[in-house]
This record gives sequence, C-alpha cells and structure tokens, in this order.
Amino acid sequence: MSATEEPENDAAGGGLKPLREISDRARGVGEFIRDQRSAARLSLRNVAKAAGISNPYLSQIERGLRKPSAEILGQIARALRISAETLYVQAGILEERGEADLEDSILRTPDLSEEQRQALLNVYRSMRSAAEPSAAESDPPALPPKPRASKRAATRPRGAEDSPQN
Repeated sequence: MSATEEPENDAAGGGLKPLREISDRARGVGEFIRDQRSAARLSLRNVAKAAGISNPYLSQIERGLRKPSAEILGQIARALRISAETLYVQAGILEERGEADLEDSILRTPDLSEEQRQALLNVYRSMRSAAEPSAAESDPPALPPKPRASKRAATRPRGAEDSPQN
C-alpha cells in the first residue's frame, strides 16, 4: 500500500477513508476558506487573529497541508462570519442538509403558529422556485424595440424643453 492509499479513521470513528480522499477534502476546505476570506476582503493575518490561530497554521489549512479540527473550523467560521456548519460540510464532518430538512425544521418550530409556519414555507418555496432557472431564462433575452419619437417631440425646437417658460 502506498502512502496515499493508507487508510485512516474517518471523523465519525467508523469506517476507513483513504488518505487521498482526506487530503482532497483538506485541500477543498482550505480553498473554500481562502475563497470566503477573499470575498470578504479579509487578510490572512486578520482572520487568523480573529480565529485565535497562527498565520502559518491558517496558511497551511488554506493550502490543504493541514486538516483542522472541528473546533478550529468553528473558530475560522466565526472569524469569517459564516456558519460553522458550512465549513463542517466542506470538511466532510457533516452531511449537507437538503431543503426537506429545512422544511421539516420550520414545521417543528414550536415558537411559530401553524399560520406562521405555512407563511414561512410559502415564502421559502417561492424563493427557491424563483432561484431555479427556467427554460425561458436560459435563452438570451430579446432586445427591446427601439423607442419611437412622438410627433410632438419631433416638432419642438431643440432645447425647448430645457428652457423655462415665460
């Protein structure tokens, strides 16, 4: 067995994962962190300081050389102002939740009335359907027709509309 195929225990403590998969995940979460940091226009130094980790350690995480623990991912998420769950999914610690999970969560929320739950579900579903591209949207938009000058505008002398009336 080569070094890249050596098995290692997964985060859940169950089955074994090849090291190649682990290093690919580490690289993926590192790239994701770098992309989020860049999008937020934060320096590596500022994120490392806010997360309570060293600059070199964050740099190694971003380059996929280190696989951070769930605790470190949580600290980085707070520094980037994103959900820790997002980083956990990227790192393979959590499974990505589907929209059914969100709908189930809304339905189980005890603080909302049934009417409020249904309204929230309706808004969520309408936003999801609006975000899905339809076949019509995939076609390039048609150019609007050229506006025609009205007869009145054509008969006015130039600059007449700009000058004050006496």
